[in-house]
Amino acid sequence: MSDAGTGDLVRQAADQISRLVRDELALARAEMVEKGKRAGTGAGLLGGGGIVALYGVAALLAAVVLGLAEAMPAWLSALIVAAALFAAAAVLAVIGRRRVAQGVPPVPLEAARSVQADIEEVRGRAQR
Repeated sequence: MSDAGTGDLVRQAADQISRLVRDELALARAEMVEKGKRAGTGAGLLGGGGIVALYGVAALLAAVVLGLAEAMPAWLSALIVAAALFAAAAVLAVIGRRRVAQGVPPVPLEAARSVQADIEEVRGRAQR
């Protein structure tokens, strides 16, 4: 058993803590890289699924136009489907605009107020 001085023990503890922190950061980085790769692959697959779904919707709309064309002229059935689509787009745009307006400004106001209150509390305590 060696008689290490307090200074040596403190230095060893600091080195071990430093190494531990570096190792933990390296582990966290490796984990985030792996998760990022998985998320990227998943996002690509979601995008591909969205494109295929878009083509499916286009085929469905063509079927609706052709179905209506059995009872009326084809141009009129296409016009009716187009008008319905534009009406739905307008409703979605109005709702989306309202939601965006509610989210502006994109500043976390509650968090900013909380931080400001914390700063005032610390200042008050420091002056006492």
